[in-house]
Amino acid sequence: MNQKWTSILVSGVILLLASGCGDTSEGQETGTEIGGEMILATTTSTYDTGLLDELMPVFEEETGVNVKIIAAGSGQALAMGEAGEADALLAHAPEAEEVLEADGKVINRHRVMHNDFIVAGPESDSAGIYGLPVEEAFSELARQNGVFFSRGDDSGTHKKELDIWNLAGTEPDFENYQETGQGMGETLRIASERAGYTLTDRGTYLFQKENIGNLAILNEGDESLENVYHVMQVNPDLSDKINDKAAQAFVDFFLSDETQSFIKTFGEEEWGQPLFFTN
Repeated sequence: MNQKWTSILVSGVILLLASGCGDTSEGQETGTEIGGEMILATTTSTYDTGLLDELMPVFEEETGVNVKIIAAGSGQALAMGEAGEADALLAHAPEAEEVLEADGKVINRHRVMHNDFIVAGPESDSAGIYGLPVEEAFSELARQNGVFFSRGDDSGTHKKELDIWNLAGTEPDFENYQETGQGMGETLRIASERAGYTLTDRGTYLFQKENIGNLAILNEGDESLENVYHVMQVNPDLSDKINDKAAQAFVDFFLSDETQSFIKTFGEEEWGQPLFFTN
C-alpha cells in the first residue's frame, strides 16, 4: 500500500480513537463491518491511473465489502446503473448523470474530484495545432484530414470529444478519423504507435507517459476542458440485489477527509503533480 496513504489512514484512526469514536451521522457506514459484495461501475480513467488500486483495499478492509470493479466508459457504467446492475457508480459524464439523477435512477450523487482533458499528439505536430484553442485545433485537424483516434465508446471522454466537435462546428467525418472502441490507456497507445492525435484526461496521460512514446500535450487549459468526477449510489428500488449499505458506505468513503487528502496528492511523487484535484 502507498506509504502516504498508510500514514493518512493511521492518522485518521488515531483521531477517531482519541475522540472516543464520537457520534456518526445517520446512515454513515464507512468504518463499520458491512460485508457482502458490491459492484462498482466506473470510467476507465479511475482504473487506468491506478487510483482504485490504492483505494479499494482500504475500503474493503474498513467495511468487509468485496468490491468487483467493472471499468468501462462512463456511458456503459451509467447504463449498468440505470438497469440496476451495479451498486455504486464513479463517472465523469455530468450531463448524463444529471438525467439519471432527475429520473431517480441514482441517488446520493456528489462531486469528488476533477482534472482536465488535453489534446495529445505527435511531437512533430504535422497539423500545426499546438497552443490553439481546442475548438480551433479540432477544426484544423478536420480541415487537414489529420489522424485522430476517438475512443468511440460513449465514455465521458468520448462525450466531451463530441461536444468539442459540435462547438467547433465540424463533423468528425474526415477520412483519418478512427474509432478505437477501447479505453483511454489503449487509445493512447494506438495514437502513439500511429502518430495520431486524441483527446484524453490528463491523469491517464501522465500515468501512461512512459508507454506512449512521442505523444505530447498540444492543447490544454481551456475552460471547456474541465473534467469532473462524481460518485453516486444506484437507487436500491431498481433491484433487490443492490447492496445499498455498501454503496452508501462507498460514497461516504470517497467523501471522507482521509480519502480526499489521499486523492489530492496521488501521483505527486511519481509524476511531479497530482493526477486529480479535490474540491
